[in-house]
Amino acid sequence: MTPAPTLRLAEFIAGVDYPRLPQPVKDQLFVLLLDYFRVASIGERMSWSRWAAGLARRLGGNGGARVLFSSERMDPVRATFLNATYAGSIDADDVHVGAMLHPGCIVFSAALAIGQDRRLPGSRVLAAVAAGYEAMIRIGLAIQPSHFRRGFQSTATCGAFGAAAAAAHLLFTGDDRVRRIAETIGLAASFCGGLTQFYHSGSTVKRIHAAHAAAEGVGAALLAEGGFSGPTDILEGKDGFARAYADEVNFDFLTGELGSRYRLMEVAVKPHACSARIQAAIEATGELARKHAVRLADVRAATVGIPKVIQGRLTVNEPRDIQAAQMSVPFCVALTLGQSDRITPGFALNVDDFEAGMSDRAVLDLARRIDCVPDADVERVSGVESVGAKVSLTLASGVADTVFVEVPKGAAARPFTTDDHVERFRHELSRRYAPVACDALVEAIRNFAGLLDVNVLARQLAAT
Repeated sequence: MTPAPTLRLAEFIAGVDYPRLPQPVKDQLFVLLLDYFRVASIGERMSWSRWAAGLARRLGGNGGARVLFSSERMDPVRATFLNATYAGSIDADDVHVGAMLHPGCIVFSAALAIGQDRRLPGSRVLAAVAAGYEAMIRIGLAIQPSHFRRGFQSTATCGAFGAAAAAAHLLFTGDDRVRRIAETIGLAASFCGGLTQFYHSGSTVKRIHAAHAAAEGVGAALLAEGGFSGPTDILEGKDGFARAYADEVNFDFLTGELGSRYRLMEVAVKPHACSARIQAAIEATGELARKHAVRLADVRAATVGIPKVIQGRLTVNEPRDIQAAQMSVPFCVALTLGQSDRITPGFALNVDDFEAGMSDRAVLDLARRIDCVPDADVERVSGVESVGAKVSLTLASGVADTVFVEVPKGAAARPFTTDDHVERFRHELSRRYAPVACDALVEAIRNFAGLLDVNVLARQLAAT
């Protein structure tokens, strides 16, 4: 008989072995790890990362897990929390659009923390990462979109499963491995949380949604190692996760083609530090701004065609804070229109741009006037891997033009090249390291699977 969903997922997690992963998956893990460090390097400079670091230090906790870009060590739970804050707080991290979640910031933080604490080889850590991505994405797909409609943010809810899967894969190796992994998943489910009221009311809570989920997932694995257990039917059970967190569930997404189709290949890497569902709107706007040398004062009317699913959540015209601005189609379009003089092939909006935009009256005024309307063409091209957008402008000169971006840059169907990823990594990490050190880091990450102890890379990242 085919095992029930939770145990079937646990069997898969237990069986992931790096040498047997398909080469495209190994290649994807390399670029995702590069991007994880790139985004974390940016996030480490944010004010809320200092808040998180201060709390982690006050709470104490000894261990062998390292804080990114530092020689500081913490226990795996606190190190995971802090590193996931760095990597998951600026909305520039990788994303699975259909599952509506950000796996990399959580899964890499968890796997690295356990791997460093237990001095494990790179190949085992990467296998755990692959298992964590698949668990997190597939659980998300099984409960979306009703999970989102009910007010949950799935990075925060499903993230605990991604971290738990990665950590349990590394911690449990005996004959009872499948059961112990399933029990860890069962524990993690009771720690899931993350509501989306911030879309409406503002706040900084989303900055730590990924971090909290990642820490809880690692904590669940350590609790299981210590003797605790959770229900091994937690995903499908009568009062389990799916019933509690969604109105509709499709476990075919969870178990279908498990082990032969890797959903991590559908993960997008974002050019801009904002919602994945806004990337196409920014790209279309950038093309119009560059083509017509648009200035904000030139814009008489602007309309953005969107898929219906984002209406209301991502279409706020007057965002309350920077986080809300990163989740606002009108604001992102207005911000981009104000950047026409710097829109080159490498153009990217970062958190600093959003901060400046929130103080720019012209950007705010235009954002209030931008209409977002459901569009049949956009609905047709939007799916589990990406969301399109159609942007129309009318200028004071009388010019009216429309650009339709079906698939944004960075999506699985239009990925960055490996050279792009390396260049983006070097561009950011050159703020920390000399060019020769950046080159050495790229090679160390490329050869991560061959490390006998993942602390070797951690020491390189700590060097200044």
